[in-house]
Amino acid sequence: MTTPMIRFRGVTKKYGALTVLNQLDLDVSANEKVAIIGPSGSGKSTMLRLLMMLEGIDEGVIEVEGTPLTHMLHNGILVPASESYRRQGRSKIGMVFQNFNLFPHMTALQNIIEAPVKTLGLSRSEATERADSLLDMVGLADKRTHYPSQLSGGQQQRVAIARALAMRPQILLFDEVTSALDPELCGEVLNVIRQLGDEHQLTMLMVTHQMSFAREFADRVCFFSDGKITEQGTPQEIFGEPQHPRTQAFLSAVMEAI
Repeated sequence: MTTPMIRFRGVTKKYGALTVLNQLDLDVSANEKVAIIGPSGSGKSTMLRLLMMLEGIDEGVIEVEGTPLTHMLHNGILVPASESYRRQGRSKIGMVFQNFNLFPHMTALQNIIEAPVKTLGLSRSEATERADSLLDMVGLADKRTHYPSQLSGGQQQRVAIARALAMRPQILLFDEVTSALDPELCGEVLNVIRQLGDEHQLTMLMVTHQMSFAREFADRVCFFSDGKITEQGTPQEIFGEPQHPRTQAFLSAVMEAI
């Protein structure tokens, strides 16, 4: 049996009395593309943040390639992972955020080479060569010396995607990457993501409200509600014949709003 690239086992996350993720179980295969949909507050973005280890979990275990990400073995038992262990696990994962999170005082090129130089130990010339290749891939080779304030929102998001790819992750997470963009700029970012899916061996999880793109792009769609996966299946199953009343109600409301 093939080991999943990502596994959530009984993962719970609470903020005070509020349970955001409730005993979440999810397996994601290597190179699988999974779209995460659902209402606001259902735990979608929290799941990505836990996988990226931006926040800790309260219960359960997250594994990457069969190795616990949030815990490590010590004298035969799982204990909370040390920072060095967590850093090593995090190196396999890249994340693109809703609001770009570019350094405003750095050019597009500098934003991309910063982490490979400081974290991976690449020489500046190696990192620059990698960054130039990625900027070309996302269609921004002519913007390498531009600062974020000189770029459109869509261009900033494409730089953010290139920055995440510069770390050569095996897993790439997208958290509502088009929600801060004007509608006409969404297409250019989605085209880059589409290209990544076609040309690179990446496991991809995308939290999105772009239902048409989720239907076209994903191998599997997971509908989140109340901190759990209420229903999951192929795009044809979820968008064509959803079985759960909560999924049906959500999709009906979303499609009417489009």
